[in-house]
Amino acid sequence: MAANTYVIGDIHGAKRGLALLIDRLPLSGDDKLIFIGDYVDGWSESAQVVDYLLDLEKKYECMFIKGNHDAWCEDWLDTGALDTFWLSIGGQATIDSYTGISADRRAVHLDFFRRCQMYVTDDQKRLFVHAGFTSIEGLARERHDSDFYWDRTLWEMAVCMDKNITKESKLYPKRLRDFDEIYIGHTPTQRFGYDIPMNAQTVWNVDTGAGFAGRISALNIETKEFWQSDICMDLYPDEKGRNK
Repeated sequence: MAANTYVIGDIHGAKRGLALLIDRLPLSGDDKLIFIGDYVDGWSESAQVVDYLLDLEKKYECMFIKGNHDAWCEDWLDTGALDTFWLSIGGQATIDSYTGISADRRAVHLDFFRRCQMYVTDDQKRLFVHAGFTSIEGLARERHDSDFYWDRTLWEMAVCMDKNITKESKLYPKRLRDFDEIYIGHTPTQRFGYDIPMNAQTVWNVDTGAGFAGRISALNIETKEFWQSDICMDLYPDEKGRNK
């Protein structure tokens, strides 16, 4: 049986949801897991999510992409810097999750965040990136690495495009020409009325709002079949996550 590749959306500290999702996937030892970023910030188990992922990569081939929330956590673990905006949108819960965790273990987590990749590509012209990119000249010409985990314009462009515009058209955006498929997170699909992974043009969005009132999702990139956790808010009934 051919190995499968699953791309997994934003987690936001919901270790219980992540464990449920992984248990539901029909995984074999040869399968690959590509995590699209935002492992932390929201529910109370951000540090525990990182430990779970570190254990998971001992069993499966895993690729970890850096999200904007991960960049904040990395900076805090490295320098102690406290971004007030970060604290207000889930960062405080992440800091609290590190209570009682040793300096040595924090160093292991810092190494995890440092080795998270800005993006991953494969030989079938597929791109995996947390948010997007802005350069019409391609990934190598992106001026700021932070765009890979902050940009929303790629997704917004794909959502708004006329479905009749194909690659043969001069109107087809240059940013979409280099890849047959692009997989992202970062922008919850609930903002567009969906609670499952969402497709627009060649872009697949697998952020199904785990940090708010949604679930963590995994998408088989070949078959487009998907699996989800329970609603993460229900798994943490005494917490608010990123909900205001």
